[in-house]
Amino acid sequence: MGKRLWVERNKDGSWDAFSDDGAHIKFGKDRGQFTPGDLMKIALAGCAALSSQFAIEHTLGEGKGAKIVVDGTYDADHDAYINFNEQLVVDATDADLSDEDAAKLAERITRHVDKGCTVKHTYVQETPVRMDVTVRR
Repeated sequence: MGKRLWVERNKDGSWDAFSDDGAHIKFGKDRGQFTPGDLMKIALAGCAALSSQFAIEHTLGEGKGAKIVVDGTYDADHDAYINFNEQLVVDATDADLSDEDAAKLAERITRHVDKGCTVKHTYVQETPVRMDVTVRR
């Protein structure tokens, strides 16, 4: 079983998400708030960031990382994303890598993300969701 998460509604209409270990994020549909669809994309980008971190730091040094941009195609008829496009960019301008070394790093990053990104693994397969509704009275 994974980490326990829950959301609670605020009086202003926004929502707060919490975890047992103290993590917190505010979301909603107003300006300046992440929507649930945004959070899906953030999860994908965050997973790629964490999965690629070792390969990048091993080559470029501690504290180096990537900028990851995720976009998706939304299908309003089905109220679902039909695909995600992920762009992972590593700034290695200070490293003086050869073309061959840059290609090796890109391949190593791809392998790390393909192997270690749980979110990507989940999105590329059909993932059933079971929902139970309880109304307390």
